[in-house]
Amino acid sequence: MTSIVPAIAVVCLLSVPASLVAGQPPAAVQAAAASPLEKGKATSGTPAPAAPAAPAAAPYSYDPQGRRDPFVSLVARGSDPGSAASRPSGLPGLLISEVAVKGIVRDRSGLIAMVQGTGTKTFIVRPGEKLMDGSVKAITNDGVVFSQDVNDPLSMVKQKEVRKTVRPADGRE
Repeated sequence: MTSIVPAIAVVCLLSVPASLVAGQPPAAVQAAAASPLEKGKATSGTPAPAAPAAPAAAPYSYDPQGRRDPFVSLVARGSDPGSAASRPSGLPGLLISEVAVKGIVRDRSGLIAMVQGTGTKTFIVRPGEKLMDGSVKAITNDGVVFSQDVNDPLSMVKQKEVRKTVRPADGRE
């Protein structure tokens, strides 16, 4: 056993840097031990070489390729598409859920509908007219069919039909 211990000591000594064996700390240890004031001074009058600048990384861009965007909030899904401040005036500024059908009238060109928004203002609509979140798809004798844009990132359906009658189905007005 006595012959194995010196062999291990020799192997350990061979893997130690020569500067430590001589009693001098390596250059990296000397640089880390220097105070910040000493680092700013040039000892030999020559400026220290500047560290190479790291190349600027390009900003990250997510490409969903038909998948759901993980950065879109799931809490606010299906929320109001436009706030009151950004809405246009008149019929294009009304949501389909805010519209009530007040009457259906026949004229020379076909059927037209009278709809009322959130206020007391009434609008005359024809098929194809745009609203904030959809359009008028068709007008029948008893109601209006709207094509509403679905604002839900998880939904596979992008449009749905909403039917509003002159008199609601439950008998209320």
